[in-house]
Amino acid sequence: MIVGGGAAGVSVANNMRRQNANIDIAIIEPSEKHYYQPGFTIVGGGAYTLKETTRNEADLIHPTVKWIKDYADTFQPDENTVALRSGDSISYDYLVVCPGLQLDWDKISGLKETLNKNNVCSNYSPDTVEYTWECIKNIESGTALFTQPPMPIKCAGAPQKIMYLAADRFRKKGILDKFNIEFCNAGPAMFGVPFFAKALMKVVASYGIKTNFNHNLVAIDGPAKIATFETTDSDGNKQQVTKQFDMIHVTPPQSAPDFIKNSPLAGPAGWVDVNDKTLQHNKYSNIFGLGDAGSTSNAKTAAAVRKQVPVVVDNILSLINSKQLAEGYDGYGSCPLTTSLSTVMLAEFSYGGKVTPSFPFLDPRKNRFIWWWGKTTGFPWLYWHLMLKGY
Repeated sequence: MIVGGGAAGVSVANNMRRQNANIDIAIIEPSEKHYYQPGFTIVGGGAYTLKETTRNEADLIHPTVKWIKDYADTFQPDENTVALRSGDSISYDYLVVCPGLQLDWDKISGLKETLNKNNVCSNYSPDTVEYTWECIKNIESGTALFTQPPMPIKCAGAPQKIMYLAADRFRKKGILDKFNIEFCNAGPAMFGVPFFAKALMKVVASYGIKTNFNHNLVAIDGPAKIATFETTDSDGNKQQVTKQFDMIHVTPPQSAPDFIKNSPLAGPAGWVDVNDKTLQHNKYSNIFGLGDAGSTSNAKTAAAVRKQVPVVVDNILSLINSKQLAEGYDGYGSCPLTTSLSTVMLAEFSYGGKVTPSFPFLDPRKNRFIWWWGKTTGFPWLYWHLMLKGY
């Protein structure tokens, strides 16, 4: 039984089916649409359409995998059952939990009321991403703010990727010097891996962007175009500051889905409590977790899921056959940082911020067109035609 039909759930189901034709597999997933979320950055930047990121869920799930079009509501791991929102209860022998994470829009006061209008935009939802491009396309001057909340979030580089695409758009239109662009980050650095953070500061400087670290967006007044931030100094003292804006791209706070937080499967921070290397639940041996909802400290990206899927599938098959589980996941994650409308810095790293480039003969800190091609063409093809099909 698989809870969640996103990148992780579909890939696990199809990989499992490819390896074993006899296992009964079911996916609990309410959504009829499946989105290639890494593409949202370039939709917001005007280089992609939302339609190009969208497929029908039914076309992605193997025909021999049962699709339960419902919401998982509660878990009873001691009874090996999952209760659905409809009232039904489903039993399982092995459970894979990968429902993604939730966007906590309401944790920023005033955001829900002004999102998608008043030049308040966000790439983080298919319902809002197209308005980002409208804002970038139509604004001609002023202050453009780009925010990043406390970690963890999905794709920690995404809040700054769209900023670089916007700045490059402004530069190409000859109006970059008419903008005051500011990056307001709740964290203390441009990126969590210092190796890449230094290189990204050079990108920031090339666009004349001002950085504001330890600035966490807590409130927004759309009609008045005022953003309120809670700042933290080196001694831990907090105060609130306000900034006027003409456009603001907001990355919402994020957390484990409430039905995970409130379940027996959750660890102290609310995520599915799994072993970092085997992805097996730390209490319930027949449960595995992966993707954005997992407690592992890797970057929450599709690239991480690609490496986690075979570990989960192989370990479930090992469990079925009474074999030892493999400690197969090393924390790999990847973040293709769009530094312009034609270049990408491909950041790849594993647990502890260890830099793990797939092509070590190429300096991963260099902005390259080949990775822009990967971001816009190669990686989406791999996602739809290999990863989701279980390869």
